[in-house]
Amino acid sequence: MAVIHRTTLKPTKTELLAAWLPGRPWYRGGPAPVPEKSGGFRLDDPEGEVGIEFIVATDTASPGRTAYLAPLTYRGAPLEGAEHALVGTTEHGVLGTRWVYDGCHDPVLVTELLALIEGRVPAMAQSVSDTPDREVTRSYTGAPLHLDGFAPEPSDDADGTRLPTPNGTVLRVHRVLEPVTGQRPPAPRDALGHVATGWPGPDEGRLWAVLMTLRTA
Repeated sequence: MAVIHRTTLKPTKTELLAAWLPGRPWYRGGPAPVPEKSGGFRLDDPEGEVGIEFIVATDTASPGRTAYLAPLTYRGAPLEGAEHALVGTTEHGVLGTRWVYDGCHDPVLVTELLALIEGRVPAMAQSVSDTPDREVTRSYTGAPLHLDGFAPEPSDDADGTRLPTPNGTVLRVHRVLEPVTGQRPPAPRDALGHVATGWPGPDEGRLWAVLMTLRTA
């Protein structure tokens, strides 16, 4: 179970994202984004060592308020071989120095995300300890995914992150979200699996988007 600490982060998550986003191939904004945390959810690391968070970050400097998905992991020591995926480091008021990674390159996040898609683990609330997030929906219609020995090998392009996954499948992480208002989006018809969620919109309404889809390669 992840414990949510009410403490400080220096720099904050949004400050880290503001510096990191412009270097991504899927980024659509200008040189100085102003991201705000609009929503998201967490997953629990069974070993209790790695923080796993999926942040919906809205760039308020963008004329259309572009929403990005930032899957992040938080570690108490560097992840070997993942220097290229480091978003930055931050000082946590309770836990000390935390190494923050693009979670698509972190095997702990990818393993738990696939478990979420299969329905084997629940999505957890972003800001409350030990509380499931009932707004997160998922589906999966394929055979059980065999994760033994699986190591993520993601690649970024202008549309997001492509991640070859077990059983001849591909996970597409939609980094630039396409929110709809008013209702939860259905499962994509051509996908084996998906994850979707909602967050507050600027006009007190609710925005919803599919965050990732799993398809046959």
